[in-house]
Amino acid sequence: MIEGKVGEQKRVKRGKRSWLVIAITSLALIGILWAIITAWLITEYTSEQSTRHSDAAVILGAAVDGDRPSPVFRERIEHAIVLYRQGIIPKLIFTGGSGRDGERSEAEVGRDYAVEHGVDPSDILIETQSRITEENLVNTIAIGDQAGYRNYTIVSDPLHMKRAMKLAIELGMDAVPSPTQTTAYQTWRSQIPFLARETVLYMGYMVKGWIDNLQ
Repeated sequence: MIEGKVGEQKRVKRGKRSWLVIAITSLALIGILWAIITAWLITEYTSEQSTRHSDAAVILGAAVDGDRPSPVFRERIEHAIVLYRQGIIPKLIFTGGSGRDGERSEAEVGRDYAVEHGVDPSDILIETQSRITEENLVNTIAIGDQAGYRNYTIVSDPLHMKRAMKLAIELGMDAVPSPTQTTAYQTWRSQIPFLARETVLYMGYMVKGWIDNLQ
């Protein structure tokens, strides 16, 4: 009798463990599938390219090396300069603070590079406090409102564009995408880590949005 009860308890425990394994495995598979779909959507969005005439282009910040933009940042600046020369965009807003105290901000370096390449300094605004994409855009809104800008063209790397546009739209910006036509991330070895990072961050913002909606 006692042995029967012990055997039954063991079967119950094994059954609970089996369901736990199934549940964990299912959640892991769902997470992997979600990540794959998100990564695919990010790569599909890289072809989105607007030619709308906006009040200003927002050049999202990236790393700098002293007084010079990194290759990634330079691609963004040069793309914005092309839009400016074509007359599509009359004003440029450079964003991004400094990585360490005493260093020049990303926005200042971007502005100087643009001026060196023919952009009128009076057509440039900068914000030098932001560290991440969301802060880039939040600070841009404040600057743009003061300048009387109503709509924007967001300039960044192709793989960064979907997340940047999601943030811009959620912040209430009237914005369109204009990803760089060339990128410093030219090989799979450099693209895959960047795509993985963007996938994780995009999924994180989605989860944050769901939580905010529940509150």
